[in-house]
Amino acid sequence: MSETSTVQPAESPAAAVPRSALGAVGAAPGWVRYALLLVGLAVALWLPNGLYPAIAVDILCWALFAVAIDLLLGFTGLMSFGHAAFWGTSAYATGLVAIHAGVPFPVAVLAGALVAAVLAVPIGYLAVKRTGIYFAMVTLAFAQMIYYIANKWGSVTGGENGLQSVPRELFGLDLSDEYYFYYAALPIVILGLAAAWRIVHSPFGRVLVGIRDNPARARALGYPVHRYKLTAFVLSAFLAGLGGGLFVMGHRFVSLDALHWTTSGKAVIVVVLGGIGTLWGGVLGAAILVRLEDWLSYSGFETIGLVTGGIFVLVVLLFRRGIWGSVAALAQRWRVRRR
Repeated sequence: MSETSTVQPAESPAAAVPRSALGAVGAAPGWVRYALLLVGLAVALWLPNGLYPAIAVDILCWALFAVAIDLLLGFTGLMSFGHAAFWGTSAYATGLVAIHAGVPFPVAVLAGALVAAVLAVPIGYLAVKRTGIYFAMVTLAFAQMIYYIANKWGSVTGGENGLQSVPRELFGLDLSDEYYFYYAALPIVILGLAAAWRIVHSPFGRVLVGIRDNPARARALGYPVHRYKLTAFVLSAFLAGLGGGLFVMGHRFVSLDALHWTTSGKAVIVVVLGGIGTLWGGVLGAAILVRLEDWLSYSGFETIGLVTGGIFVLVVLLFRRGIWGSVAALAQRWRVRRR
């Protein structure tokens, strides 16, 4: 996925990021990037008019979750199977703040994301000292511990019943209709995606790519590898927390499923479907998977996992870079041939 192993923060973004969709878009002419941005904004504004608004809200939430996973997996080289801990913890924290404090929903969502980031500090401190499958298993173990705590701490979390009737207040505005809530939540999602883009294109993000490609060389150049990984882990947890907070606000309910390991697995599938290391591929993957699950459920198809799993296998076999990554790679080859 990447052909560079240097760590030089002074390099241009196109030379420092992996040669995937992100590199292709970054190397594209300015008008192409602005055109893609305008198309993306137009689709985001149209989405609740073309789909059921509740499904559109779910797409926003899962898109943030997928981008958070990709920030860690695609640009730092760390596979987390425990990010449901931050998604779910933020969902519970957001719901509790909204119920007991009665603050506007953006404040509750921000509080939940901060709780997720704080929780990520001790977990990440222990996890980033491991690599590969060991890192994944450590994050999974911590996530299952948090799931168990939430299940047993029924007086706060509601146990198996979860938190219900979570209010979504915004200075007296009526957000009971999902259509209006979508447009109230959209700015938060855009800010989260913009933050992820800025992180990836900053000198910090270029160092993360270098650490992913060659951690020994990054360490030899004087970069504190564990500190960079921990920072990326916390930032990823914060973005996942934003998605989890918006998710509970969209559904006005949160259950233990938000903390289950299958939620982490679904987010990883979304990233692989869109394209690892593409950033925006997670947004596309979220839109495809959420819409597909909704269509199958509406059609009365019970074994939804069989279809989504089959599609995942096909993408892995036929589109090794994911959908977004494969299309961007083809566009890059076409542009090179024209030159």
